Amino acid sequence: MSNINQLLVQAQASYNASDWSSLIQCLQQLTQQEDSEHPESLKNQEYLLELALSVLETGDFQQRWEIAKVVTSLGTIAIHPLIDILKDEDAEEELRTYAARILGDLKNPNTIAPLMELLKTDESDELKEIAATALGQMGSVAIASLTELLAQEQTRLLATRMLSYIRQKETIAPLLSVVQDSQIAVRAVAIEALSSFQDNHVPPVLLNALNDVAAPVRREAVVGLGFRPDLRETLDLVAKLQPRLYDINQDVCRATVVALSRISGEAAAQQLFQFLMSPNVPILLQLEAIRALTWVRTLSGLEYLQQALHQLQLPTVWQEIVTVLGRVSDTTLTDKAAEILLEMLQQNHPGVEIASIKSAIALSLGQLGKKQAIHTLTQMLADKDAQVRLHASAALKKISLTT
Repeated sequence: MSNINQLLVQAQASYNASDWSSLIQCLQQLTQQEDSEHPESLKNQEYLLELALSVLETGDFQQRWEIAKVVTSLGTIAIHPLIDILKDEDAEEELRTYAARILGDLKNPNTIAPLMELLKTDESDELKEIAATALGQMGSVAIASLTELLAQEQTRLLATRMLSYIRQKETIAPLLSVVQDSQIAVRAVAIEALSSFQDNHVPPVLLNALNDVAAPVRREAVVGLGFRPDLRETLDLVAKLQPRLYDINQDVCRATVVALSRISGEAAAQQLFQFLMSPNVPILLQLEAIRALTWVRTLSGLEYLQQALHQLQLPTVWQEIVTVLGRVSDTTLTDKAAEILLEMLQQNHPGVEIASIKSAIALSLGQLGKKQAIHTLTQMLADKDAQVRLHASAALKKISLTT
């Protein structure tokens, strides 16, 4: 008896004994790539499907999870039985969600209509979410169907979300059709999805969304424009984004700080510095701005941090500046970063009196690996604070390994 026949006999015995774990193992082997093309396997595909569906219908969560992969591997012959499960309103909801998931994994156009019907008629939000996700998985074959769902208010958000998962240019037009929708979530999802396309229709939409009444929409527009440094000059992006630094919503402010750091350039650095120095800016946003001034990768960004060290009398700010200077990796800027740190020590900056900041200076100098720091770090080995001495010693070792 061949191995395939042995497995078929074992599968039947496991089924008769309701031993689902053993049955799953048999079916997994029978549907493996090397065995699935065997004549005996091909001849018995419908029988294998029948066994697999019996596990799907009566197994526990884990067994259903495992057998779902087997059902998917059997291909198109599983579509009609799965649709029957999906349509059965008396069936257990978890079973119907598995049927919807598998139909999505099959990526077959014949599954679109029943999934669409479920989205339009079923009352279960969870099942609708699964069905919409299944449609989204299908890619371009489902775009037309999902676009139809945009016309109905109750399915518009789900359809927009699923279209956003299909990052293909065919989704641009339907997504553009909902950027002015009355639902905030629809607008936000559409803006986020459109941001991933290098299409001429998108930037004007993002610029318009910067002034949306809803903070989530403004934030998505800011994030999207932050990934378009190529448009920095042509759209005067820094000037367009600058008002959002002072948005009433802190998430929008934070996103704008990061966006300006990505856009980079002298103008971006200047706006970030002005924001950092503005009165009433929350400390968390100040720390974001400090980090961003190193991310813009300009000499002026570091010079602004140097100014901030002397103009802002906040130990938390000093600590953060010292820390981010040690993370500068651009070789054209590391000398300047080291110079600022050494100047703090040489000019007895007030922060040097705080042991944690002095330790951070030593640590950052070690990370920068500059020879000009060796003398100062050697002097720090005699510091009264043990932590400072420890970090100075570690920094010297690190410099000796990199020079």
